Amino acid sequence: MIITQKLALGSVVVAVAVLGVKFYAWQVTGSVALLSDALESIINVATALAAVWALHVSLQPADARHPYGHTKAEYLSAVLEGVLIVGAALAILREAYGALLHPEPIGTPVLGLAVGSVGTIVNAGWAAVLGHHGRRHRSPALLADGRHLMTDVVTSVGVLVGVGLVVVTGKLVLDPVLAGLVALHVLWSGWGLMKESVNGLLDEGMSDESLARLKALIAANAEGAIEAHDLKTRCAGKLTFIEFHLVVPGDATVTEAHDICDRLERVLKADVPDAAVTIHVEPEDKRKHQGIVVL
Repeated sequence: MIITQKLALGSVVVAVAVLGVKFYAWQVTGSVALLSDALESIINVATALAAVWALHVSLQPADARHPYGHTKAEYLSAVLEGVLIVGAALAILREAYGALLHPEPIGTPVLGLAVGSVGTIVNAGWAAVLGHHGRRHRSPALLADGRHLMTDVVTSVGVLVGVGLVVVTGKLVLDPVLAGLVALHVLWSGWGLMKESVNGLLDEGMSDESLARLKALIAANAEGAIEAHDLKTRCAGKLTFIEFHLVVPGDATVTEAHDICDRLERVLKADVPDAAVTIHVEPEDKRKHQGIVVL
């Protein structure tokens, strides 16, 4: 089992533990704001399980029906997380509305706040771990899970501060109002996550900065060629597909053209881990006098 799968399984364990802690905090206080925090933790469990499934599928080798592999499964997991987050936000809004109509006092606030703080600290630490390894291993599923947990941390801190204000001021209406604000924040987070994941499913290319770096590498390492044009990229989970046309002199042999392509492929793969490079070689009369000029 590779590290990304281990981290995904760890997320399930952490999510279940924090869920129990937050529901206990709600039970001892009766705070609808703490209930909203606990409801979001249910989504944490579901999204952690989705990440486990997505990583398992994405690691399956390419086959006859999926010659480019299964790495996009991680984007499906991230989209699902976004949908579940939106669902959680709507559930929180429902609870907040009911509490706004019939506000109730908060019981044993000190114990509830202390217990809730433990869950928040655990989530913050694990979100940092997921973010680090998600970027290191270029895993959309781990990154989505980490960002979701960090959103949960932000809302949890807001909830804990708000519940403390309710206790200090005695204004019970602050509790459901705070829960409503949490729901809106969660809703915005879910929308952003879905938008980013859908871009991945639609074959979004590399950033402008990364493209500029690729062009510079091609220009500096294509000695023997004339130009490169029609550079295209697309990202699919940890994989990055790079393709372009390479114009070589008309009298170049197949071996000479192949050597140039091999050199470029080594350089690009060294710069972009898990890159799949496709180079289409063209004769000199196909040059477009644009694109990447070989130095």
